[in-house]
Amino acid sequence: MPHPLRPHRFILLAFFIALELPAQDTYRVVHTYPHDNHAYTQGLIYKDGYLYESTGLNGHSSLRMVDLATGRVLQQVAVPSQYFAEGLTDWGSTLVQLTWQSHIGFVYDRFSFRLVRTFNYSGEGWGLTQDGHNLIMSDGSAMLRFLDPKTFREVRHIEVKDHGIAMTQLNELEYIRGEIYANVWLTDRIVRISPASGRVLGSIDLAGLLPPNQRPSQDAVLNGIAYDSAHDRLFVTGKLWPLLFEIKIVPKKAKLLPAARAK
Repeated sequence: MPHPLRPHRFILLAFFIALELPAQDTYRVVHTYPHDNHAYTQGLIYKDGYLYESTGLNGHSSLRMVDLATGRVLQQVAVPSQYFAEGLTDWGSTLVQLTWQSHIGFVYDRFSFRLVRTFNYSGEGWGLTQDGHNLIMSDGSAMLRFLDPKTFREVRHIEVKDHGIAMTQLNELEYIRGEIYANVWLTDRIVRISPASGRVLGSIDLAGLLPPNQRPSQDAVLNGIAYDSAHDRLFVTGKLWPLLFEIKIVPKKAKLLPAARAK
């Protein structure tokens, strides 16, 4: 018969496992362009070779077409002074612009900037983008609303969560390669969000992009994401920033965390 097992002392050496945590990516500046330092940027898109920008503040809000290389405003329409303009996106041959607390949005012809129609929504208007099917809107909460682009009625919504915790202050939005990119207000952080679940997939740390001594006030925060899908170019800027940046995201590898040591 086999010998009975003698007591042994087993030592499990420490080992490492990779956790699938959202990575904190960084960036590399590819090109720097001039930007109007009087533009309180609330919405930004790139379309057919031009930037389109929504600027805020009552009495200063506007819709603009901007030359990327020079920063020169090529076309502009003022938003009535009672409105504080916010997020901006394109839909077909139109541009759609939100306002902050007035519960009204504007639809313009993209070529003439003629006002085509208005629409209403509940809550505040912050950021706006589109995924080819619906408009996607933020309102400062952790919720992103998907709107029918014809009726502007809510189709569905998602709650954005980072490690299971609701994430608020989601501001300017851009839909990039199947993900929603969002500025987090008052930070130098952009988060990447799953449009299906609302889970934060990762984030980009843009600290140092524009040093504090080049920002004219505390309001001059990162806000403005535009994507050139034809050439895979990502542009970012901020409120009252004198510069607009083309950047490349530099991914960070998932961190390896040690497992518990056992004896």
